[in-house]
Amino acid sequence: MSKTIFISTSIPYVNAAPHIGHALEFVQADAIARFHRLRGDAVFFLTGTDDNALKNVTAAEEAKVSVEEWVNAHAERFAELGKRLNISNDDFIRTAFDERHVSGAQKLWGSCRADDIYKKSYKGFYCLGCEEFKQPAELKNGECAEHPGKKLQLIEEENYFFRLSRYEKTLEELIVSDKLRIVPESRKNETLAFIRGGLMDFSISRSRERAKDWGIPVPGDDSQMMYVWFDALSNYINALGYAKESGNFERYWRNGDERLHVIGKGINRFHTIYWPAMLLSAQVALPTTVFIHGYVTVNGEKMSKTTGNVIDPEIFIKTYGTDAVRYYLLREVPPFEDGDFSDEKFRVAYNAGLANGLGNFAARVLTLGAKMGDLSHRLTNGDIEDGVKEAVAAARVAANDYTTRFRFSDAMNAIWNLIAFGDKYVNDHKPWEKKDDVKTIVNAITILDNVAALLQPFLPETAKRVTACIAWSPDGSAHITRGEALFPRK
Repeated sequence: MSKTIFISTSIPYVNAAPHIGHALEFVQADAIARFHRLRGDAVFFLTGTDDNALKNVTAAEEAKVSVEEWVNAHAERFAELGKRLNISNDDFIRTAFDERHVSGAQKLWGSCRADDIYKKSYKGFYCLGCEEFKQPAELKNGECAEHPGKKLQLIEEENYFFRLSRYEKTLEELIVSDKLRIVPESRKNETLAFIRGGLMDFSISRSRERAKDWGIPVPGDDSQMMYVWFDALSNYINALGYAKESGNFERYWRNGDERLHVIGKGINRFHTIYWPAMLLSAQVALPTTVFIHGYVTVNGEKMSKTTGNVIDPEIFIKTYGTDAVRYYLLREVPPFEDGDFSDEKFRVAYNAGLANGLGNFAARVLTLGAKMGDLSHRLTNGDIEDGVKEAVAAARVAANDYTTRFRFSDAMNAIWNLIAFGDKYVNDHKPWEKKDDVKTIVNAITILDNVAALLQPFLPETAKRVTACIAWSPDGSAHITRGEALFPRK
C-alpha cells in the first residue's frame, strides 16, 4: 500500500561555499526519495538554504559586500550543487526571501502556547558557529566542542525565551516509544541523555541591533529578530504552505504517513528536542523520524576553513562524474558514523567498484549480447536459471530492506554482490567458447538488467544508461547495444 512521505535535508548556512559534507546529506536524502517513488509512494522532497543566520551576516561583512548579495550568491551555489548531483527535490526554500517562510515562521511563533514564550534579560557565551548560547558544562577548555579554536562571544541582552523545560517528560516519552523515531540508536540515546540531564529554556530571539537588521522580525516587537533556530526549523512546514494551511501541508505534514528529516549529528538536539517542543506548543504534528548521519572527514580530520582541508565536490563531479560521487558517498561513507574522504581513497574506490566492478561487468555482458546480432530475437527470458532467479531475488530483498533502514552502504554491497555473482556466472559458463550460447547470454543480461533496476535510487543516470542498452520486446526477446563505457579507468 502506497504512503505519503515528506523528506527534507537540513538547510545549510550560506556563510561559505558547499562542501562534500553537504553533498553527502543531499545524496542520502535523494536516495530515500527515489526509493520511495519507485515503490509508488507520494513523496515531497525539500531542500533549501538558511539565509538568516548571524554567521551569514558576518561572512558578508568580512567580504565587504551586502548581506543580500552574499546570501543570494551562495544560495545559488547550493541549488546548483543539487542539480549537479542529480538531486530530485520537489522544492528549494530560501528563508530570507520566500514569503511562505516569513509568514509561516511568524505564524508558528503566534501559535505557540502563550506562556511558553516570555521575555527576560540574559548573559551568556554565544557560539557563532553553532548559532547557540552555550552552557558552561558544554564547553571544553572554555571553547565549543563543535568549533574548537573559535572564540565565544559574551552576550548580554534582553530577548525572548521558549519554555523548553515544560516539555521534558513529553519529549522523553515520545522518543523512548519511537513515536518520534531517532536513527541510529546511538543518537537516540544521546538525545535521551541530554533530556534526562534537565532541559533549560532557550533564547528564541536576538536584538535587532545584534542581528544587524537581518532576519525575520518577532511578531509584535520590531526591536527583536527571531533567533535562527526558531526561524530556520520552521522551513519544513513553511515550504508546504503552513501559513495558509495549503493542500501540501494537509497532505504531506498534517495527514502524511511519514515525516522524515535527514540531518547531520551536529544539529541533533535542535531537531529532536527544540523543534518537536515548538511543534507541541503550537499543536502541530511532529516529525515521525529523524535520520542522523555522521561527518565526512578528510584524511581523518574534520573539515575546516582554518586548516584549508575543505573538499569541493564539484572538482570530483567534473573529474569522475556525478554517479561516481554518489557512489562514494553512499557506499564508502558509513551512514551513521563519520566517513573519511581523500583523493586517493576516492580514486581507489572508483577504479575498484565502478571501473573494474560495475563498468567491467556491464561492458562484458553488453558486448556479448550485442554480438548476437540477428539472433537477438532468440534471447527469451523463459530460459532464466533457478540460481540466477535466487541471486536476483536475494539482492532485491536485501537492498530494499537495508534502504528502508538507511543502511545505504549495505544496500550497495548487496547490489555489488549480485554483480560479483554475474561475473562468476559468465566466467564459469564461458559463452565466448560456444557457438550461439543464447541461454548464458540471456541469464547474464537478466542479472545486469536487475542490477540497473536496483541502482535507480543510488546511481540514477548509470541505471538509465544500462537500461537503454537492453531493449526487451513484448515477446520476451531482447535487442542489446553495447553503449559507451560507463566508468573509464582513472
